[in-house]
Amino acid sequence: MTSKGYLFLALERLRRTNELSLPRSAATTMAAAQSTSMLGFRSNFSHFQSPFSPKTRPRSHSKTLEFDRRRKPLSIRFSSSSVVEEEQQISFTEPETALVEALVGIQGRGRAAAPQQLKEVESAVKTLEDLKGIEDPTSSSLIEGCWKLMFTTRPGTASPIQRTFTGVDFFTIFQEVDLRTDDARISNIVKFSDAIGELKVEAAATVKDGKRILFLFDKAAFSFKFLPFKVPYPVPFRLLGDEAKGWLDTTYLSHNGSIRISRGNKGTTFVLQKKSDPRQRLLSAISTDTGVKEIIDELISLNQNEFKGEPDALAGEWQLLWSSQSEAESWLDLAANGLQGLQIIYKYGKLETLLDLFPGFKIRALGSYMISDNKIYNVTIDYGSFLFGVFELPIELSGEFKLEFLYVDSKIRITRGYRDILFVHLRVIEPKKE
Repeated sequence: MTSKGYLFLALERLRRTNELSLPRSAATTMAAAQSTSMLGFRSNFSHFQSPFSPKTRPRSHSKTLEFDRRRKPLSIRFSSSSVVEEEQQISFTEPETALVEALVGIQGRGRAAAPQQLKEVESAVKTLEDLKGIEDPTSSSLIEGCWKLMFTTRPGTASPIQRTFTGVDFFTIFQEVDLRTDDARISNIVKFSDAIGELKVEAAATVKDGKRILFLFDKAAFSFKFLPFKVPYPVPFRLLGDEAKGWLDTTYLSHNGSIRISRGNKGTTFVLQKKSDPRQRLLSAISTDTGVKEIIDELISLNQNEFKGEPDALAGEWQLLWSSQSEAESWLDLAANGLQGLQIIYKYGKLETLLDLFPGFKIRALGSYMISDNKIYNVTIDYGSFLFGVFELPIELSGEFKLEFLYVDSKIRITRGYRDILFVHLRVIEPKKE
């Protein structure tokens, strides 16, 4: 078989593997009723199982989200340990913290960012660039090493394959910088997963001055775990001429080497990090469905004395990203898989939940909450309905359960509900006006 044939088979396998992580849509109204179990509700459909009945494997959702940007950035300084990353000391300055805060929750490394999200990131980037960071960053050893791409402003300027990979959170993208050798190089790496492999695109590098690196792409290959050899990347760099050349300016390099901002010859802005906020690692773990519980434990240990159950800290709209419910076997559970739950918490003790089944069709649940013991809330659901566009059909929906808030900040919320099931929510917008 030719190398193109192997490449086709490898990419087809990659495509199928990735499809397994995509949410399935609900097919029936019965599935809709079952989906309420993920929030601890009981319905009047007698043939459904009890609240929080088993659900399919945890999933993330790729919906574009608008965030409440009026909250103050968090100050981040802590020592963390995780099975995902080796123990490291993370310390960000206040302006760096503002950038990290703006990046939390952005999907597709900026490809799916809302205008308000882009505005916040660009503002934080400009602030850091004005501060300049390390002088002559290309002369500093801190620029060396492996950097994780967190954000880019123009993913559409890359090649079709790179553009596809850059906007997919399931993949991890790194940039290796190695300037202090006889063969100075910059390499862009797309890691599909530990089980599948990676794509590595390499370029010969030359330092022009204290900020600019000149590069020339000269080789690339796929390294798949299931193949004993590398598959060439289908781009003839030698025939591209000047199109294979470019430059990269480092406009900000943090004094501890944890954050780097670069701008390319095509006008693209890149934000890269060597060290990540645990919340960033959590969202990344949810995207790849690996190591989520371990990072949750880390966040909880860091936040034990922060949240005191204040309703003001909870008020707003929260999108369900992940839950720890186990793999389901029935077709009904599988049909209900992938429902996106939006929970709206009001300051005056009321809450509302909306589950999207498919365009124009939602389940709505209304209820109330009351603090029972510090971080534990008693939640009561007393009204439910199906929404068809502008039409609403009431249904009998009720339930009572306890919800323990394990971690809460301006972006992320982790709770434990019935049967010790964990939930991760992402704040999407400020509270609705009364």
